[in-house]
Order: sequence, then structure tokens, then C-alpha cells
Amino acid sequence: MTTKKIYILAIESSCDDTSAAVLCNTKVLSNVVATQEIHKQYGGVVPELASRAHQQNIVPVVHQALAKANIDKKQLSAIAFTRGPGLMGSLLVGTSFAKSLALALNIPLIEVNHMEAHILAHFIDDEEMTAPPFPFLGMTISGGHTQIVKVNHYFDMEVLGETLDDAVGEAFDKSAKLMGLPYPGGPLVDKHARKGNPSAFSFPKPKVDGLNFSFSGLKTSILYFLQKHTKNNPNFVQENIDDICASVQHTILEILMEKLDKAAKETGIKHVAIGGGVAANSGIRQRLQDARETKGWTTYIPKFQYCTDNAGMIGIVGYLKFMENQFTDQGIAAKARYAIGS
Repeated sequence: MTTKKIYILAIESSCDDTSAAVLCNTKVLSNVVATQEIHKQYGGVVPELASRAHQQNIVPVVHQALAKANIDKKQLSAIAFTRGPGLMGSLLVGTSFAKSLALALNIPLIEVNHMEAHILAHFIDDEEMTAPPFPFLGMTISGGHTQIVKVNHYFDMEVLGETLDDAVGEAFDKSAKLMGLPYPGGPLVDKHARKGNPSAFSFPKPKVDGLNFSFSGLKTSILYFLQKHTKNNPNFVQENIDDICASVQHTILEILMEKLDKAAKETGIKHVAIGGGVAANSGIRQRLQDARETKGWTTYIPKFQYCTDNAGMIGIVGYLKFMENQFTDQGIAAKARYAIGS
């Protein structure tokens, strides 16, 4: 877009990962993530502990990002940060730090919607990724969100459908918990599913109108299924863990793909991109690759490091906003609920 070198420091702190990245235009020079291990013993993210860990991590993480990029903070053109959505305590740490540093360096401040960033991560300059053309369909799948978005331009997005209750990542994690797998369980379900038979057991798919999703009923049916079988055989889960995981994952992926297929047919758009933590799931990545042949889609799958929460995706949005002079001021506040396009 420009021959001038624009250096963006990006900060992400929406949940339990503290991340900082440095971009030169659309190229990621560094992308450092500090993952909080403390939540494993509680079986899920504890907001108060998350915000405290962010406070401990943010200075060293930013320092590492600048060092790895070999950039002095005086060279920075602007600071981008996640304003929301997310856990308020976590967001406050990143927001406060970004505002303070931008003020100290006297450089522009850029607020970023976390969900838009998952979609726009595809525009990071990386030889292993190709950016989709406009318009395209973006499906954001994570622990907190499940959405299908029509992307007309960088900052012209329309949510076509979203979850009415639980997000897909939550469905994976809670199903794993019911099976006795440790947190975070989603990647473990995926791991076991690769060795199992997806047709071994069947679970009902919720009937939801339009392009919206629902996963609460599926979780309940999995609970009843496990209770029924472990009553007769206490070792049922351990003996069938691969097949149970494969069947659960198959059902979840069917729900996602059916809605995505419906969206593609209704809009006539055949360019489909995914983003969010669940985009790292091997099953959904394979299903999207297969759709190139079976449905004639052109699909876009981000690198693993740009699926989970990371500052690289915040940085690319920061750069795109910088080029359009979309800056914010020191009066900006974090937003726990922050819808795309608002």
C-alpha cells in the first residue's frame, strides 16, 4: 500500500493470553504470546486471575516483541490495542498500557475489534497465506464466539449469523470436561478424534432457523449419553475415548459446515475464510480443504499462530486503520461487549 515504513506495536489482552507484536506495514516482525497456565487447575479461565497475570506479563511481552523485531520504541508509528470484546479486567490492562505508552511516545492510538482482527488476520503478509478478495465469507470460531460474517471491505462487515447461546469452542471444551479431559479440552478432543471413528456414535444436531447456531442442546445430549453408558460400564469413556471424541467432533463440524454452505448459497459467495482459536482444529481445516473440490469454494485457512489470540492480527488491523487515519483518543474505554460494525 505504501513504500513508507509504518511500524505498529500491537497489544492483545482480551482473555488469558498476553500478546504483543510489531509489524512493518503488513509484515509481522515479531509476535510474542505469554499463555497463562494457572487456569488449568480450575478447568477454565478465572477472570480475576487472568487480569492479574496480564499485569505481570505485559511489560516483558512488549519488551520481547520490540527486541525480536529489532525496533526501538522511538521508531514506532502508532500503537494498536484490543478494545473488545473480551473479559473486562483483561481488556483494561491492555487498554491502559497502550494509552499510557502512546501518550508517553506522543504517537497515535488505534483501537481494534478483536473479532474483526480474527477475520483480517488473512491480510498479514506471509508467504504461507493468501488474502481473500472482497466480498468473502468469514467464519469466526472460538471459545467465546461463533459467527458467519459477510466481508465487503476491511471495515465493512455484516454478521449473517451467530450463536444464540454457547460458542463452538465452549462446546468442545465442555464436552472434553464431561469426558474427564483437562482444560483446555478442545485440542485434546481433536487429538483423540484423529484416531477414532466419527460414525461410532450419533448425536442430535439442533434445529436453528437461518444462519444462527446453538450448541447448548448438543452439550446436554452428550452429558446424557455419557451418563447412560457409564451407568452400565464405569470404564465406558476410557475404553471408547477416541470414538466418542471423533463422533462429537464430527457432529460439531457438520453443524458449522451446513450453516456455512447455506450462507454461501444464499449470498452466492464462494470465497470462504476462517479465523479464531477453533480454526486450528484439524477437522475443520480438512473439511474446508475438501470443500474446494466438493463445493467449488476457494478457501482461506490462516497459519496456526494467527488462529489463537495473538497481537499479530491486532497489528494488521492497526496498520489498515493507520492508512485510513482511523485513530482514537485518550478518552477511549475498553468494551467487554463489542459487536462487529458497531
